[in-house]
Amino acid sequence: MSVKTIAFALALAGAPALAQDAPTGDAEAGAKVFAKCQTCHVVVNEAGETLAGKGAKTGPNLYGIAGRTAGTYPEFKYGESIVALGASGFAWNEADFVAYVADPAKFLKEKTGDTKAKTKMSFKLPKEDEARNVWAYLVSLAPAPAAATN
Repeated sequence: MSVKTIAFALALAGAPALAQDAPTGDAEAGAKVFAKCQTCHVVVNEAGETLAGKGAKTGPNLYGIAGRTAGTYPEFKYGESIVALGASGFAWNEADFVAYVADPAKFLKEKTGDTKAKTKMSFKLPKEDEARNVWAYLVSLAPAPAAATN
């Protein structure tokens, strides 16, 4: 295989993770709304720096959530339903994040097809604009995708 073929294959392999659309919310407003989330969640980068939240560990670290497979953050004990969703290949995007935080149990039931699906997340963020703003905020804290090189 040529170097160009290998580079093209690698680019395609990374495409789904990089194909995320730009967030539609307001990251600055999302920082304020995240105060509701930090009771359970934190945003800590790979260097161990806390970017948001107060060290809560009831919910998983939300750093790099865009494009991440559901139920896969290391060292967090997820419920069976979200793990099953992730096992199906489901990865987080803005629309699904907004739907999930509006009603986590309903979302899991619809996405998995399991009418008995359960969630550990009891908090709901039903206002779509607030959820979009939180998504924009979380995306703003994650590293930018690497630029393609020729």
